[in-house]
Amino acid sequence: MDGTSEPSPADESRQADAPALRVRLDLAYDGTAFSGWAAQPSLRTVQGELSAALTTVLRSAQPVRVTVAGRTDAGVHARGQVAHVDLDPAAWADLPGRSDREPGAALVSRLGGILPHDVVVRRAQPAPAGFDARFSATERRYLYRIADADALRDPLRRHDTVWWRRPLDVEAMDEAARSLLGLRDFAAFCKQREGATTVRTLLDFSWTRLSDGVLVATVRADAFCHSMVRSLVGAVVPVGEGRRARDWPRAVQDGASRTVGIHVMPPHGLSLEEVVYPDDAELAERAVVTRARRLPT
Repeated sequence: MDGTSEPSPADESRQADAPALRVRLDLAYDGTAFSGWAAQPSLRTVQGELSAALTTVLRSAQPVRVTVAGRTDAGVHARGQVAHVDLDPAAWADLPGRSDREPGAALVSRLGGILPHDVVVRRAQPAPAGFDARFSATERRYLYRIADADALRDPLRRHDTVWWRRPLDVEAMDEAARSLLGLRDFAAFCKQREGATTVRTLLDFSWTRLSDGVLVATVRADAFCHSMVRSLVGAVVPVGEGRRARDWPRAVQDGASRTVGIHVMPPHGLSLEEVVYPDDAELAERAVVTRARRLPT
């Protein structure tokens, strides 16, 4: 005999009752050819591609559900996206096969052979207790790139940089942007959803001009509502053009209602760069607090 035996009914029962293993995925994607993150029937989405690839690699009978830190819109990119999946521990342990790789490294390698080239999973690892990719996050950091009339326009970066015909005053835009910081109601910059709050803490909104003349906005907040980043950028661009006063975006914000004066900027200039989480011991508590704030009552 080879020393193995058939599992008993009790063994099978214990395996069936085994808790799922939560795995953190760190990924990046070029959003150009995607209809956003969220899976939609008959449309190509990042979630759809990733779920299908995971389902294939793990040989799952059901589509693998992927929870993401921040849902990006159609055309928006990500370099620092984070997601989690809940997997069968046995399937996770089987990933290396006969190799001596860790399961996470094996999953990354196998996904790399299935996923299209505009999606890359960079790391996969068991998540700490209490981790939730969406609700445990303390902040998200985005960048927005604009090449105005004074910038060097690089056709190789046309998919992540918006070309603007008029010259922009970066100092005026920076001053206007910084006036919006703090814990505030951003209803004026959000596409509202029934029952969802528009109160956010904007931690950083600043502008700089790079050596090639491209203007870059850094936008950090505890969370963002739908179209918020592109609307914030759209509120300060008229200031940079000289068509609005530097205090106009703040006046719009204080009005706390959506206005037709705000232009939602094109999606391809936007990239999710980083998602920040607290120490492992604070992950579960952070998720509870965030759920209470974000979900409809």
